[in-house]
Amino acid sequence: MLKHRGFPGRLRGTDFQFVIRRANKKTGPTPLVARVRYPDRRPPDRAADTGFMAALWQQFGEEPFERGNLDAGRLSWLFGREVVAAEDPFDKASYDALLRIDLAKAQASFPDVFASPEKFTFDDDDGFPTDWEDDD
Repeated sequence: MLKHRGFPGRLRGTDFQFVIRRANKKTGPTPLVARVRYPDRRPPDRAADTGFMAALWQQFGEEPFERGNLDAGRLSWLFGREVVAAEDPFDKASYDALLRIDLAKAQASFPDVFASPEKFTFDDDDGFPTDWEDDD
């Protein structure tokens, strides 16, 4: 499992995680599913989606990226809309699966991320170590 170095571990000041620490050796990767984002979601949940999209955009831009240690639960809130498969066939339950940001849909859903990217900055003080040892 690829560990995305420099990617924020969670949304600052919350328990909304963005990455996982180690691969699930017992049952394998959690499959990605397209979750429905209802308009009445709580503000912290919407902020977590916005923060995660900002981190994806800063880390990867429009380039395809490997799922790696990105959290399946957080990724599923964007999967199928702003984040789409970058390969065919696509394995929803693989750490090696390639994804990409659908820029048009991401800009429509998260205009603040693209209008003022300086508003979304992440540093190394996110609650996770930046010098992980490879657990594999």
